[in-house]
Amino acid sequence: MDLKKLEELLAAHKSDELETPEAARRISDLHYEDIGYARVDHARSSRQGFPEVVFGAGKSREQVVGIVERLVQHSPNVLVTHTDEGTFGEVRNIVTEAEWHETARVIRIQRDQTELGVGEIVVVTAGTSDIPVAEEAALTAEAMGNRVKRVWDVGVAGIHRVLSERSLLQRARVAIVAAGMEGALPSVVGGLVSVPVIAVPTSVGYGASFGGVAALLGMLNSCASNVTVVNIDNGFGAGFVASLINRRWEPTKEEQ
Repeated sequence: MDLKKLEELLAAHKSDELETPEAARRISDLHYEDIGYARVDHARSSRQGFPEVVFGAGKSREQVVGIVERLVQHSPNVLVTHTDEGTFGEVRNIVTEAEWHETARVIRIQRDQTELGVGEIVVVTAGTSDIPVAEEAALTAEAMGNRVKRVWDVGVAGIHRVLSERSLLQRARVAIVAAGMEGALPSVVGGLVSVPVIAVPTSVGYGASFGGVAALLGMLNSCASNVTVVNIDNGFGAGFVASLINRRWEPTKEEQ
Protein backbone atom coordinates (compact mmCIF):
# COMPACT_ATOMS: atom_id res chain seq x y z
CA MET A 1 0.00 0.00 0.00
CA ASP A 2 1.16 3.53 -0.76
CA LEU A 3 1.59 4.94 2.76
CA LYS A 4 1.83 8.54 1.56
CA LYS A 5 -1.53 8.31 -0.20
CA LEU A 6 -3.01 6.57 2.83
CA GLU A 7 -1.86 9.45 5.06
CA GLU A 8 -3.38 11.95 2.64
CA LEU A 9 -6.72 10.12 2.66
CA LEU A 10 -6.79 9.87 6.46
CA ALA A 11 -5.98 13.59 6.75
CA ALA A 12 -8.76 14.43 4.26
CA HIS A 13 -11.21 12.32 6.25
CA LYS A 14 -10.13 13.91 9.54
CA SER A 15 -10.69 17.40 8.12
CA ASP A 16 -14.14 16.37 6.82
CA GLU A 17 -13.09 16.74 3.17
CA LEU A 18 -14.00 13.09 2.60
CA GLU A 19 -17.03 11.30 3.95
CA THR A 20 -16.46 7.92 5.57
CA PRO A 21 -17.85 5.71 2.73
CA GLU A 22 -15.76 7.50 0.08
CA ALA A 23 -12.66 7.38 2.28
CA ALA A 24 -13.16 3.64 2.81
CA ARG A 25 -13.57 3.08 -0.94
CA ARG A 26 -10.39 5.00 -1.77
CA ILE A 27 -8.40 3.18 0.91
CA SER A 28 -9.61 -0.11 -0.54
CA ASP A 29 -8.45 1.03 -4.00
CA LEU A 30 -4.93 1.55 -2.68
CA HIS A 31 -4.56 -2.24 -2.77
CA TYR A 32 -6.23 -3.10 -6.07
CA GLU A 33 -9.19 -1.97 -8.09
CA ASP A 34 -11.51 -4.53 -9.69
CA ILE A 35 -12.74 -3.17 -13.04
CA GLY A 36 -14.26 -6.42 -14.26
CA TYR A 37 -11.72 -7.55 -16.88
CA ALA A 38 -8.70 -6.63 -14.72
CA ARG A 39 -7.73 -6.18 -11.10
CA VAL A 40 -5.48 -3.14 -11.26
CA ASP A 41 -2.70 -3.51 -8.67
CA HIS A 42 -2.22 -0.06 -7.15
CA ALA A 43 0.12 -1.42 -4.46
CA ARG A 44 2.67 -2.76 -6.95
CA SER A 45 4.93 0.29 -6.69
CA SER A 46 5.30 0.10 -2.91
CA ARG A 47 6.04 -3.64 -3.10
CA GLN A 48 8.28 -3.81 -6.17
CA GLY A 49 9.51 -0.30 -6.86
CA PHE A 50 7.43 0.53 -9.95
CA PRO A 51 3.72 0.54 -10.84
CA GLU A 52 2.03 -2.35 -12.61
CA VAL A 53 3.08 -2.44 -16.28
CA VAL A 54 0.41 -3.13 -18.90
CA PHE A 55 1.23 -5.95 -21.34
CA GLY A 56 -0.73 -4.83 -24.38
CA ALA A 57 -0.72 -8.01 -26.46
CA GLY A 58 -4.02 -9.87 -26.23
CA LYS A 59 -5.89 -6.92 -24.75
CA SER A 60 -8.40 -4.79 -26.64
CA ARG A 61 -7.74 -1.07 -26.99
CA GLU A 62 -10.62 -0.37 -24.63
CA GLN A 63 -9.12 -2.67 -22.00
CA VAL A 64 -5.67 -1.06 -22.24
CA VAL A 65 -7.16 2.43 -21.99
CA GLY A 66 -9.32 1.42 -19.03
CA ILE A 67 -6.35 0.03 -17.11
CA VAL A 68 -4.13 3.02 -17.91
CA GLU A 69 -6.90 5.40 -16.86
CA ARG A 70 -6.91 3.80 -13.40
CA LEU A 71 -3.13 3.56 -13.09
CA VAL A 72 -2.43 7.22 -13.88
CA GLN A 73 -4.65 8.29 -10.99
CA HIS A 74 -2.18 6.68 -8.59
CA SER A 75 1.15 6.65 -10.43
CA PRO A 76 3.01 9.42 -12.31
CA ASN A 77 4.82 6.97 -14.60
CA VAL A 78 3.11 4.19 -16.55
CA LEU A 79 4.30 1.79 -19.25
CA VAL A 80 2.35 -0.19 -21.84
CA THR A 81 4.43 -2.78 -23.70
CA HIS A 82 3.75 -4.84 -26.85
CA THR A 83 1.10 -2.48 -28.16
CA ASP A 84 0.33 -0.47 -31.30
CA GLU A 85 -0.01 3.12 -32.48
CA GLY A 86 -3.79 2.97 -32.61
CA THR A 87 -3.90 2.11 -28.91
CA PHE A 88 -1.49 4.97 -28.24
CA GLY A 89 -3.93 7.37 -29.89
CA GLU A 90 -6.69 6.23 -27.54
CA VAL A 91 -4.40 6.48 -24.49
CA ARG A 92 -3.26 9.98 -25.47
CA ASN A 93 -6.89 11.11 -25.46
CA ILE A 94 -6.92 10.60 -21.67
CA VAL A 95 -3.24 11.32 -20.86
CA THR A 96 -1.73 14.06 -23.04
CA GLU A 97 1.80 13.36 -21.73
CA ALA A 98 1.77 9.86 -23.23
CA GLU A 99 4.64 9.12 -25.68
CA TRP A 100 4.68 6.59 -28.52
CA HIS A 101 7.93 4.69 -29.10
CA GLU A 102 7.40 2.83 -32.35
CA THR A 103 10.61 0.80 -32.43
CA ALA A 104 9.91 -0.80 -29.04
CA ARG A 105 6.10 -0.75 -29.44
CA VAL A 106 5.88 0.96 -26.06
CA ILE A 107 3.60 3.69 -24.70
CA ARG A 108 5.34 5.61 -21.94
CA ILE A 109 3.93 8.15 -19.52
CA GLN A 110 6.76 9.76 -17.58
CA ARG A 111 5.55 12.66 -15.48
CA ASP A 112 8.13 12.10 -12.73
CA GLN A 113 11.72 12.26 -14.00
CA THR A 114 13.43 12.07 -10.61
CA GLU A 115 16.82 10.34 -10.91
CA LEU A 116 16.87 7.28 -8.67
CA GLY A 117 19.88 5.41 -10.00
CA VAL A 118 23.39 5.44 -8.55
CA GLY A 119 25.12 5.25 -11.92
CA GLU A 120 24.46 4.65 -15.60
CA ILE A 121 22.85 1.66 -17.27
CA VAL A 122 24.33 0.80 -20.66
CA VAL A 123 22.11 -1.07 -23.13
CA VAL A 124 23.97 -2.90 -25.89
CA THR A 125 22.85 -4.83 -28.96
CA ALA A 126 24.68 -7.36 -31.08
CA GLY A 127 22.86 -6.24 -34.23
CA THR A 128 20.45 -3.63 -35.51
CA SER A 129 17.68 -6.25 -35.55
CA ASP A 130 17.97 -6.56 -31.75
CA ILE A 131 17.19 -2.86 -31.20
CA PRO A 132 13.40 -3.23 -30.62
CA VAL A 133 13.98 -5.51 -27.62
CA ALA A 134 16.90 -3.43 -26.32
CA GLU A 135 14.95 -0.20 -26.69
CA GLU A 136 12.14 -1.67 -24.58
CA ALA A 137 14.76 -2.27 -21.87
CA ALA A 138 16.16 1.25 -22.21
CA LEU A 139 12.73 2.91 -22.05
CA THR A 140 11.83 0.86 -18.98
CA ALA A 141 15.05 1.81 -17.19
CA GLU A 142 14.52 5.50 -17.99
CA ALA A 143 10.93 5.38 -16.73
CA MET A 144 12.26 3.94 -13.47
CA GLY A 145 14.56 6.91 -12.95
CA ASN A 146 17.87 5.88 -14.53
CA ARG A 147 20.40 7.47 -16.85
CA VAL A 148 20.74 5.20 -19.88
CA LYS A 149 23.34 5.00 -22.65
CA ARG A 150 22.66 3.04 -25.84
CA VAL A 151 25.29 1.16 -27.86
CA TRP A 152 23.88 -0.46 -31.01
CA ASP A 153 25.29 -3.04 -33.45
CA VAL A 154 28.53 -4.18 -31.80
CA GLY A 155 28.20 -7.96 -32.22
CA VAL A 156 30.98 -10.53 -32.24
CA ALA A 157 31.11 -10.72 -36.05
CA GLY A 158 33.10 -7.48 -35.75
CA ILE A 159 34.59 -7.74 -32.27
CA HIS A 160 36.55 -4.50 -32.66
CA ARG A 161 33.23 -2.61 -32.49
CA VAL A 162 32.44 -3.59 -28.90
CA LEU A 163 36.09 -3.19 -27.87
CA SER A 164 35.94 0.42 -29.04
CA GLU A 165 33.20 1.02 -26.43
CA ARG A 166 35.15 -0.59 -23.60
CA SER A 167 35.58 2.58 -21.55
CA LEU A 168 31.83 3.39 -21.69
CA LEU A 169 30.97 -0.16 -20.66
CA GLN A 170 33.38 -0.09 -17.73
CA ARG A 171 31.84 3.13 -16.39
CA ALA A 172 28.37 1.56 -16.23
CA ARG A 173 26.88 0.19 -13.05
CA VAL A 174 24.80 -2.36 -14.97
CA ALA A 175 24.95 -3.56 -18.58
CA ILE A 176 22.05 -5.00 -20.57
CA VAL A 177 23.10 -6.94 -23.65
CA ALA A 178 20.55 -8.07 -26.28
CA ALA A 179 21.62 -10.61 -28.90
CA GLY A 180 20.06 -13.18 -31.18
CA MET A 181 21.77 -15.76 -33.42
CA GLU A 182 24.22 -17.67 -31.17
CA GLY A 183 23.94 -15.15 -28.32
CA ALA A 184 27.68 -14.70 -27.74
CA LEU A 185 27.91 -10.96 -27.02
CA PRO A 186 26.91 -11.00 -23.31
CA SER A 187 29.87 -13.28 -22.55
CA VAL A 188 32.22 -10.89 -24.33
CA VAL A 189 30.84 -7.88 -22.44
CA GLY A 190 30.91 -9.87 -19.20
CA GLY A 191 34.62 -10.47 -19.70
CA LEU A 192 35.26 -6.73 -20.05
CA VAL A 193 33.39 -5.33 -17.03
CA SER A 194 33.14 -5.88 -13.27
CA VAL A 195 29.39 -5.16 -13.00
CA PRO A 196 26.25 -7.26 -13.51
CA VAL A 197 25.47 -8.08 -17.14
CA ILE A 198 21.84 -8.88 -17.92
CA ALA A 199 21.66 -10.93 -21.10
CA VAL A 200 18.54 -10.73 -23.25
CA PRO A 201 18.18 -13.44 -25.92
CA THR A 202 16.21 -12.20 -28.91
CA SER A 203 14.25 -14.20 -31.45
CA VAL A 204 16.47 -12.87 -34.25
CA GLY A 205 18.13 -15.55 -36.36
CA TYR A 206 17.78 -18.31 -38.91
CA GLY A 207 16.00 -21.68 -38.54
CA ALA A 208 18.42 -23.36 -36.13
CA SER A 209 18.19 -20.40 -33.76
CA PHE A 210 14.75 -21.82 -32.87
CA GLY A 211 13.23 -18.38 -32.29
CA GLY A 212 15.82 -17.38 -29.72
CA VAL A 213 16.26 -20.71 -27.93
CA ALA A 214 19.82 -21.10 -29.24
CA ALA A 215 20.76 -17.65 -27.91
CA LEU A 216 19.03 -18.38 -24.60
CA LEU A 217 20.95 -21.63 -24.10
CA GLY A 218 24.22 -19.98 -25.11
CA MET A 219 23.70 -17.20 -22.58
CA LEU A 220 22.71 -19.64 -19.83
CA ASN A 221 25.99 -21.47 -20.47
CA SER A 222 28.10 -18.30 -20.39
CA CYS A 223 31.50 -18.75 -18.78
CA ALA A 224 31.46 -15.09 -17.66
CA SER A 225 30.47 -15.24 -13.99
CA ASN A 226 28.70 -11.85 -13.97
CA VAL A 227 26.15 -12.76 -16.67
CA THR A 228 22.55 -13.51 -15.77
CA VAL A 229 19.72 -14.13 -18.25
CA VAL A 230 16.09 -13.11 -18.75
CA ASN A 231 13.59 -14.72 -21.09
CA ILE A 232 13.56 -14.44 -24.89
CA ASP A 233 12.68 -10.90 -26.09
CA ASN A 234 12.06 -9.78 -22.49
CA GLY A 235 13.51 -6.29 -22.75
CA PHE A 236 11.11 -5.00 -20.11
CA GLY A 237 12.29 -7.57 -17.57
CA ALA A 238 15.93 -6.70 -18.21
CA GLY A 239 15.29 -2.98 -17.79
CA PHE A 240 13.32 -3.56 -14.60
CA VAL A 241 15.97 -5.73 -12.92
CA ALA A 242 18.78 -3.41 -14.02
CA SER A 243 16.91 -0.52 -12.43
CA LEU A 244 16.57 -2.31 -9.11
CA ILE A 245 20.30 -3.12 -9.14
CA ASN A 246 21.14 0.50 -9.90
CA ARG A 247 18.71 2.06 -7.43
CA ARG A 248 19.83 4.03 -4.41
CA TRP A 249 18.97 2.13 -1.26
CA GLU A 250 17.83 4.06 1.79
CA PRO A 251 17.13 2.08 4.97
CA THR A 252 13.80 2.55 6.71
CA LYS A 253 13.67 3.71 10.32
CA GLU A 254 13.14 0.11 11.39
CA GLU A 255 16.25 -1.00 9.51
CA GLN A 256 18.52 1.76 10.83
